[in-house]
Amino acid sequence: MLSIAHSATGAIIAAKVQNPFLYVPIVLALHYLQDFIPHWDVGTGLTNGSRKRIHAFFLEWIDLVLSAGLIFALYPLSSSLDFSSLHPYIGAFIALVPDFLEFPINFLHWDIPLIKPINNFHHRFHHSTPNVFIGLLPQIALILLITLLH
Repeated sequence: MLSIAHSATGAIIAAKVQNPFLYVPIVLALHYLQDFIPHWDVGTGLTNGSRKRIHAFFLEWIDLVLSAGLIFALYPLSSSLDFSSLHPYIGAFIALVPDFLEFPINFLHWDIPLIKPINNFHHRFHHSTPNVFIGLLPQIALILLITLLH
């Protein structure tokens, strides 16, 4: 899934639950469940060579900027910063951790033994489709639903 779909999900769950001991495992579990849905993302095609790493890298930066923009639009920071106002941002970050852990192997060809089991677990859930329309449709629906529910 795109980072914007993962981060929006993490943000809304964290904002509603407000307890990191509860929302962190929920958000992580939802990341894997979302990746189980056939989807298109900026990394689709990296493993079979149909997409260049540099292209995926720049598209991912755009995805992350859009993600941050959506989270800030849905949950603006107030001038009196308290911990409870940070929950959506923490949830959005936690939702992206499984993808961040894949960065070294996907972009640097650096296979870190400590995180290899986590990446292997993640890979078992990941179902990409090269069809952009079919792969983006569930993500657009999810983002619209989250925007309406927040």
